[in-house]
Amino acid sequence: MRLSRYFLPVLKEAPSDAQIVSHQLMLRAGMIRQEAAGIYAWLPLGLRVLNRIEQIVREEMDRAGAIELLMPTLQLADLWRESGRYDAYGPEMLRIVDRHERELLYGPTNEEMITEIFRGSVKSYKELPKNLYHVQWKFRDETRPRFGVMRGREFLMKDAYSFDLDVEGARKSYNRMFVAYLNLFDRMGLKAVPMRADTGPIGGDLSHEFIVLADTGESAVFCHKDLVEMGAPGPDVDWYGDLQPLVDRRTALYAATEEMHDEAAFAQVAEGDRLSARGIEVGHIFSFGTKYSEPMRALVTGSDGKDVPVQMGSYGVGVSRLLGAIIEASHDDAGIIWPESVAPFDVGIINMRQGDAACDAACDTAYKALIAAGKTVLYDDTDARGGAKFATMDLIGLPWQMIIGPKGIAEGVVEIKNRATGERSTASLESVLAGLTQSKAG
Repeated sequence: MRLSRYFLPVLKEAPSDAQIVSHQLMLRAGMIRQEAAGIYAWLPLGLRVLNRIEQIVREEMDRAGAIELLMPTLQLADLWRESGRYDAYGPEMLRIVDRHERELLYGPTNEEMITEIFRGSVKSYKELPKNLYHVQWKFRDETRPRFGVMRGREFLMKDAYSFDLDVEGARKSYNRMFVAYLNLFDRMGLKAVPMRADTGPIGGDLSHEFIVLADTGESAVFCHKDLVEMGAPGPDVDWYGDLQPLVDRRTALYAATEEMHDEAAFAQVAEGDRLSARGIEVGHIFSFGTKYSEPMRALVTGSDGKDVPVQMGSYGVGVSRLLGAIIEASHDDAGIIWPESVAPFDVGIINMRQGDAACDAACDTAYKALIAAGKTVLYDDTDARGGAKFATMDLIGLPWQMIIGPKGIAEGVVEIKNRATGERSTASLESVLAGLTQSKAG
């Protein structure tokens, strides 16, 4: 993409009401624009990152055996009355009446609807287990929307729902999602710690939040420091085998959100291993048994011929919130530092003298070669001054910058900069292109 043809409304200063780094940088980098309190338009650069995060989530859900569908944003109030949650949920739910006086709501979550879909289609234990997921916009009418996409009213979420015959099967489904979450956050360059958590309005008795440590986190978190550096299990696990040891390795160490914190238990951790910090929730998983299947009559016939309510779980990832979390975890004074896996473009090309025949030719050669190699490229072919071009590239955080100017062309070299490390080096255009096309970017 040539910058001269792109839509990238960068700002020199963030609006005064942007309180945290991710909100400030997303506004300055032209990723989002506020349309109402807690509601944002996703501009081209932000949408590219959102799509890449969504794709990683989708790939890891598919790998773990979940099956994708898509549910609507509007739901019938009667479904929520079946479960008993319609009146209990509170003012965060946006309630709507259509022209036919039907009561609807803009979905804050989808337990009721997925239960209704399941009960109309699955009748026998032989069809279990099942895990159904979608990636869809949600709405919760927060009292104080703030921190940009971190605490917005409209947000993009992946929510998955498991269905099993018995408690043992439900635990296996829970473990699959636990491990899948460790992998998907790792792919995004995040160190997410699973922590015992309150089940909240979802219900149930088994729940973990996945927390990214950040100074601007919403609440205090407490854990054994080894959990922060513990590597992800990786994709080559036996998804339908025994994953309990992988889960036990993490849950055996102390980790809890502020709501679930036990000071006495934490004191049993060696002083040098205790970690108290602030955290950002990026995922939350629940196992809640028959909380929805029993009142909503989601039954299957077991091997003994008797109908039983299925055991259920739900598993959420804040897809749009993850952009903020990644920025909070990866930035410097100059701007965002995107991990290569989620960057909006793999490489930024900076033409230091637009209109100079040699510079233009070298930039065009690099641009075409990188695209041919499958890389995504943002080519700054504008006539802005060099300092402004550097500032924009650092602000938007592309992993690699290729700097091409008259002096380097005369010497037969171009400059390459690694955004994460700040390291700069010069080499021939051919060797720089060879290095970039063999990198992990893209």
